[in-house]
Amino acid sequence: MKFKRRIIDKIELDRILKRMANEVIERNKDYEDLYIVGIHTRGVPLAKRVASYIEEFEDVELQVGALDVTLYRDDLNNIEHQPKIKDSILRFDIEGKKILLVDDVLNTGRTVRAALNALIDYGRPRSIQLMVVVDRGNRELPIQADYVGKKVPTSHNEVIRLYLSDYDEKEEVDIFETEK
Repeated sequence: MKFKRRIIDKIELDRILKRMANEVIERNKDYEDLYIVGIHTRGVPLAKRVASYIEEFEDVELQVGALDVTLYRDDLNNIEHQPKIKDSILRFDIEGKKILLVDDVLNTGRTVRAALNALIDYGRPRSIQLMVVVDRGNRELPIQADYVGKKVPTSHNEVIRLYLSDYDEKEEVDIFETEK
């Protein structure tokens, strides 16, 4: 892969997360039934950051969970390497609750579909809202995010990578070009 350009730097990423936290506040006046769930890997620290901003802005306490969708993927048979399964940690009952599902990049919609299937195995939430930092288009399924940090239309030979200090040595979002 060849680096093409940086689309979000550290300062803009923080600004985006704060803006989306405020959008969640505007849409969800009742926090008692709101739970935030991040999709592994980078959706989990993003969910924690958004929750911390909401808590700071509104003086509330929110619960955050982590969801591994690996075994729910429809392309699991096509993965050449042995997939690494992470823990799904939902220390709360989602039955009848509002769930804010957080991921880094929305592309085809297949990861979100897998996450929806995984969540339903834990119970039947009242509603599920989706938050992503980058929506790059290329949808294969009719899935749309409720909260989007930035829309960046891309071609199929481009890849978007979000880097977070929780896993990487930097905080930014970059576009790379793959071999055609």
